[in-house]
Amino acid sequence: MENIRIALVDDHVMLRHGLAMLVSALGYRVLFECSNGQEMISRLDPASLPDIVLMDINMPEMDGYAATAWLKAHYPEVHVLTLSMYDDESAIIRMLKSGSRGYILKESEPEELKRAIHDVYTHGVHYTQRVTGKLLHAIASGETSAAQVQQVLQLNDREIEFLKLACTEMTYKEIADVMHLSPRTIDGYREALFEKLNVKNRVGLVLFAIRHNIIQVS
Repeated sequence: MENIRIALVDDHVMLRHGLAMLVSALGYRVLFECSNGQEMISRLDPASLPDIVLMDINMPEMDGYAATAWLKAHYPEVHVLTLSMYDDESAIIRMLKSGSRGYILKESEPEELKRAIHDVYTHGVHYTQRVTGKLLHAIASGETSAAQVQQVLQLNDREIEFLKLACTEMTYKEIADVMHLSPRTIDGYREALFEKLNVKNRVGLVLFAIRHNIIQVS
């Protein structure tokens, strides 16, 4: 695994340098470090691309969402592993929609980082309790079974409307306002979809919607 090539994109210089030392100590090759997505683009060499980019989210000029989407569009063979301090659904959802193959926190232990790099390099995805592996793999594989098609067909128009809104950054209360429903009714839609689609959280709803083209990933 020492031949895995890593690029680091993070605007916190001291933290990034420390991360570079850790990545090297774990046996990987650090191709380059940079402070934002624009700098990453300028540093990429098509003849020697990184296998994995460890991507922060909040950066100046071009943040992690935009940089990940750019990589997906121009170099889909380069996998992004998000390494962030943000542990909230909104950030996870946006990074997955942008093309990230895994999401771990900066406070993680070195062994978790090593496992994440290995998973992304070997399997194309890394998952934790925050991001269910079955659903994340579904995005990467693009496979759809007859049973899964039936899951989509069983949804009514209002459930699909709710599902699309759940894929935005709106709160459930804001979704209730847009749909002209009570928060309690929205809670009912959410729980019904969790059961129908066999998912456990909002991230699962988003990944299902992406996989079945209910929403389009730009």
